[in-house]
Amino acid sequence: MYIKNKGSIAGPMFKIPFMGPFIQALYPDFEEYKKQWASGKLSCISVFHKFVVLTPDRDLTHKVFNSPAFVKPCLVPVAEDIIGPNGWVFLHGKAHVDYRKGLNTLFTRKALECYLPTQEAVLSDYFGRFVQASRDNGGNPLPFMGLFREINCAVSCRTFVGHYISDEAVKKIADDYYCITAALELVNIPLSLYVPYTKVWKGKRAADGVLAEFAKCAAKSKIHMAAGGKPTCIIDRWILSMIESKRYRDNEAAGIENGEKPSILLREFTDFEIGQTMFTFLFASQDASSSATTYLFQIMAQRPDVLDRVRQENLEARNGDVNAPAGLQMLESMVYTNAVVKELLRYRPPVIFVPYEAKKPFPVTPTYTVPKGAMIIPSCYPALHDTEVYNQPEMFDPERWISGDASEKSRNWLVFGAGPHNCIAQQYVQITMTAMIGKAALELDWVHHPTARSEEIKVFATLFPMDDCPLVFTKRA
Repeated sequence: MYIKNKGSIAGPMFKIPFMGPFIQALYPDFEEYKKQWASGKLSCISVFHKFVVLTPDRDLTHKVFNSPAFVKPCLVPVAEDIIGPNGWVFLHGKAHVDYRKGLNTLFTRKALECYLPTQEAVLSDYFGRFVQASRDNGGNPLPFMGLFREINCAVSCRTFVGHYISDEAVKKIADDYYCITAALELVNIPLSLYVPYTKVWKGKRAADGVLAEFAKCAAKSKIHMAAGGKPTCIIDRWILSMIESKRYRDNEAAGIENGEKPSILLREFTDFEIGQTMFTFLFASQDASSSATTYLFQIMAQRPDVLDRVRQENLEARNGDVNAPAGLQMLESMVYTNAVVKELLRYRPPVIFVPYEAKKPFPVTPTYTVPKGAMIIPSCYPALHDTEVYNQPEMFDPERWISGDASEKSRNWLVFGAGPHNCIAQQYVQITMTAMIGKAALELDWVHHPTARSEEIKVFATLFPMDDCPLVFTKRA
């Protein structure tokens, strides 16, 4: 059974699956509910013990994102059990602001430049695996969604925790992450966390394994950085900031001339806290990046004109040397490749909605107040496919970001959310995707073998083609 807000959602998006007689549509004032439903602004449902308000309207979505006094992120009801209730994504108010300030330094331009060599090595490794997988399959099309999930997990793990983690552990995390995603559904049977072999039970154990692995990496990084090591990954840079902050405080307490004060004075975080934060980064990136990668390769194969322009731009940026490493300035300079990535994020947004919970009664419209404890879910997809803002929004058109006016429609650009909890790694995502598709265009050829379900969409945390994207990769001469 599906409830869809008729007339407010383009195409087949924003479907919420329900389960038989346990689900019923509820609203405190049914007549007012019918008015809101007809207006395309609100939809309300009751799922087991949770009352859920859906807000597909762009301005209401902004209102939710920018109302931290009334709402807090909750993702899904079981998320705190999976990630841990003390995860920084669940903080709000001053605690969240202070925590986030310390993390902002991990995504500066200097930091992003530092991560690129490691990311490029991962891409080279996996591009070789793509070609070999196609060979091993006799040159026949192979569904690549799984390998796209794996390459993104490897890029994330190497960027977050570097080579403190083994290849085997990265592969296990990539495999196990399916369990975590499957557990984080909007609707789960109550107490399923404690029932062996349910999705939530499996997801919790997989998440605990990732947390333990990342905590070990934090301990290794602390030893390396204390010995004067050079930072090459996110935890290195974070721990180096902690060391510099401690040194400044110790010198100040001892009355020693201290030099320049660090921009952010950090406290010392435990190995578990560091591991938990890296896990939240992986949680934010894994499904979203895998979705974007899958659609990017599918669409580029379908649009050879777009692929040819990306290939030419990347070749020119490297002065004809396909083996030249990508620097941050080079990646930022490629106007068309960046437009392709931005259009992909608009056309098939990796984040379609972001659940919040009302901390207190929230007057979301002049005529309706969301009750305390209810989930309120702002949707990002409708704003990105608004026919009044984007010309032919169901068409993939990178030119809208170059010669068109899409860049001016910032209020509709909800790919990364908005407000105090917007995505901290927006520039990182753009740069990483630009580097991936640019390098692939130079080193690989690939052919998409469409099926009857290639243009159908399945929702697995985010959006994927129903047939898992059958491709054949070959190495370019």
